[in-house]
Amino acid sequence: MRKKIFTLITFVLIIADAVAQTASGVIRDEEGLPVEGAYIVNLRSGTHAHANELGNFLLDNTRINDSIRISHIGYSSKTIVFTSEPESMVTRLNKAPFQLNEVVVNAGVRRLNIIAEIDLATNPVNSSQELLRKVPGLFIGQHAGGGKAEQIFLRGFDIDHGTDINISVDGMPVNMVSHAHGQGYADLHFLIPETIDKIDFDKGPYFASKGNLATAGYVAFKTKEKLENNSVSLETGLFNTIRTLGMFNLVNNEKQAAYIASEYLMTDGPFDSPQHFNRVNLTGKYTVYLPNEDKLSVGLSYFNSKWDASGQVPTRAVENGSISRFGAIDNTEGGHTGRTNLNLQFIKHLSQGSFVKSTAFFSKYDFELYSNFTFFLNDPVNGDQIRQKESRTITGFESEWNRTTKAGTIPVSLQAAIGFRNDAVRNNELSHTANRKTLINAVMLGDVDETNFYSYVNAEFKKGKWLINPALRIDNLQFGYSDKLAATYQSRSEQKTILSPKLNFLYSPGKNLQYFLKLGKGFHSNDTRVVVAKNGKEILPAAYGADLGVLLKPIPRMLINAAVWWLYLEQEFVYVGDEAVVEPGGKTKRRGIDLGLRYQLNDWLFLNADYTYTRGRNADEPKGQDYLPLAPKNTFTGGLSIDHHSGFSGALKTRWLGDRAADEENRIVAKGYLITDMNLNYKKKHLTFGIKIENLFNNSWNETQFATESRLYNEPQPVSEIHFTPGIPFNLKGVVQFSF
Repeated sequence: MRKKIFTLITFVLIIADAVAQTASGVIRDEEGLPVEGAYIVNLRSGTHAHANELGNFLLDNTRINDSIRISHIGYSSKTIVFTSEPESMVTRLNKAPFQLNEVVVNAGVRRLNIIAEIDLATNPVNSSQELLRKVPGLFIGQHAGGGKAEQIFLRGFDIDHGTDINISVDGMPVNMVSHAHGQGYADLHFLIPETIDKIDFDKGPYFASKGNLATAGYVAFKTKEKLENNSVSLETGLFNTIRTLGMFNLVNNEKQAAYIASEYLMTDGPFDSPQHFNRVNLTGKYTVYLPNEDKLSVGLSYFNSKWDASGQVPTRAVENGSISRFGAIDNTEGGHTGRTNLNLQFIKHLSQGSFVKSTAFFSKYDFELYSNFTFFLNDPVNGDQIRQKESRTITGFESEWNRTTKAGTIPVSLQAAIGFRNDAVRNNELSHTANRKTLINAVMLGDVDETNFYSYVNAEFKKGKWLINPALRIDNLQFGYSDKLAATYQSRSEQKTILSPKLNFLYSPGKNLQYFLKLGKGFHSNDTRVVVAKNGKEILPAAYGADLGVLLKPIPRMLINAAVWWLYLEQEFVYVGDEAVVEPGGKTKRRGIDLGLRYQLNDWLFLNADYTYTRGRNADEPKGQDYLPLAPKNTFTGGLSIDHHSGFSGALKTRWLGDRAADEENRIVAKGYLITDMNLNYKKKHLTFGIKIENLFNNSWNETQFATESRLYNEPQPVSEIHFTPGIPFNLKGVVQFSF
């Protein structure tokens, strides 16, 4: 009898498995747009999936009459009963106030994306400076009048302006390789904050789609395809600050969308010598959904900026009273920069689980910067002012094939891509100047031609509670330089190829807990001028990293993320601006801890906090002389944000950067700071009134600091000490916005 019962049960299970199938579907919002990243789970079997860029998903082990739950941040969750035969389901999600208890921890390999979605939902970006600050543990500093790209700090790196972080917008690179003012220079000022839809970021060299410069991490911005409404706004504040913004839908329906946005910003800043800073941004985007679920997006933007700057001031000049904290030794610093971008993205839908995404981009870029770091150290008569200048075009293309399938009974997600990027830089210049007018002598002048060909394959295998992600990337970089100061024509070239394997493991015992181990190799390239001068040595030093951590929700409205990590670089790069070279800094080792908390106290009050600790050292130097100058050791960001149904919204945000070594021997210390900002808004029908306060408690702080040897006019001997750019004092701005 028992044998017959066992046989019957086995037969029933076999029949049940036989009728189980792979459910397919499309997730869209109220306006018919795809809901990328929507989480789909079978409540019976526990199998889950995420919607791709077209909103499509494939859900394994699903039977007729199974209940399927669909959720995404910012939408009301929906449970549906699977009654379809193999044809696809179409499900629409309705927008709803954010609820942290709806968030599912199974976020996939890019673990920090879930943090980005939470932060954008609870505290939207409202200034260009906040774009990069959305990355937990990332700090920025401005030290040249507002128009220069910010200095970036992350994971124990003084990244300068982008040497060890890969930044992109809609698939178009932001970083400038072999730039006149530093390798990887990343100026995001062409991006209007209010056009940002999503921020994809993570830390470490673990992602095959991110190549050159992605050692400490990457940040990928995605702009909106349509606006929620038309709007015009005016912002004004202290220091002669005015900002205007206009955003207008041109077309808005389920088949196509187009909008245009324009921004103008001017300010003198708090400095004794006015900045006369002004910036103009104009951007537009057109998206059309073609037959067969294909999609084409075309983006066009124009950016232009001019400014004066007070530069970095020496501590001794402030302490002896010769200048104030907001004074200047050389107030003729400053510059001009502009960028025009054309970006095309086309997604070709091949089948329910397959598509090809292609991106093509073109940028025209101009840059001119006047700086004086050492004052009269090298030229006691004319001073040490330098001009860095270039004119650049960037062209590139990438095509990525995506496929969701099964290897036997194991669900598999596959990506394979090829691409290239070319930077043609004309008149890459470093010159000695005076008063921003007089050319004393040219130090370096030449044309750079740098091309990066690449390909990668990436796979994700799901087996039970495990996700295994092996990947491999190959890059070939070709460097060419023509020296225009040489007595005879000189054109030199070098090339090198590098392989970058990655291997990530994720274990998810439940929807509220996920462990991860990430292993990977990345790289950052050197400046072309240095590459050819050194005959191809130290072109592509590798970075090796490992992360071990957890994401968990101990209670429904709390999310905690934690990681311990290690990163080793074969060669640290140190940019020397007044010599137009990137110097080798030796092998470096970093290890650290990342901790993060997101907590929803009630329906309208949210708490966030992130702490990082890093220990970084130069592996080639003896103990006590192995500090990494300006590398952050302790950082903290946190705050409260509100979004009340009565129309009130706002945030109170604090950031702390601890003291850190400014030189290799830790004899000179860069002082830390604790700054609190606040914003408060009230919306009534079509009008929104707001205030923004920077440095709420009016603390005196140094935004950027450098250990610099300099000499003042008529000073007998040079002095090495901290030179700094003062952080903004208490600053109040008011905003009025009309939406229609």
